[in-house]
Amino acid sequence: MIKIDETDLKILRILQQDCKKTAKEISETLNLTVSPIYERIKRLEKLGIIKKYVAILDKKNIEVPVTAICMVSLRYHDEGFIDKFDAQIKELKEVQKCYHMAGKVDFFLQINLKDLEDYHDFVRLKLSKIDNIGILESYFVLKEIIDKTEYHL
Repeated sequence: MIKIDETDLKILRILQQDCKKTAKEISETLNLTVSPIYERIKRLEKLGIIKKYVAILDKKNIEVPVTAICMVSLRYHDEGFIDKFDAQIKELKEVQKCYHMAGKVDFFLQINLKDLEDYHDFVRLKLSKIDNIGILESYFVLKEIIDKTEYHL
């Protein structure tokens, strides 16, 4: 496991809340000089602790307000079928998240679309074309209670 200290954790907490904070702004918050903060951030990036920086968009303002959760179970579960599903699902731009699960279902998908008609078209024209899907259950988000991007550090 990668060793990080309390200062690294403080930097990570700040960047998780606002990745546009500069090394200067972070150094002022932590009462440190700019150079060590900059070096620590570069080290955290190089170690892969910081994977990338992103803008989090408001899905309503970009016209994809409907969130569907799809639970997918495959008919066959050998490695070849799972690898093929992985490759095919990665091609669907509507899929925001995909998790391979242990338990009752094989895959958990999060999909964001404009409306229910778009979801219907997505299932009928794209998702149903993926080989080996045995069961598909869909659920629709009525209200987001928690939508965090930060990890508790």
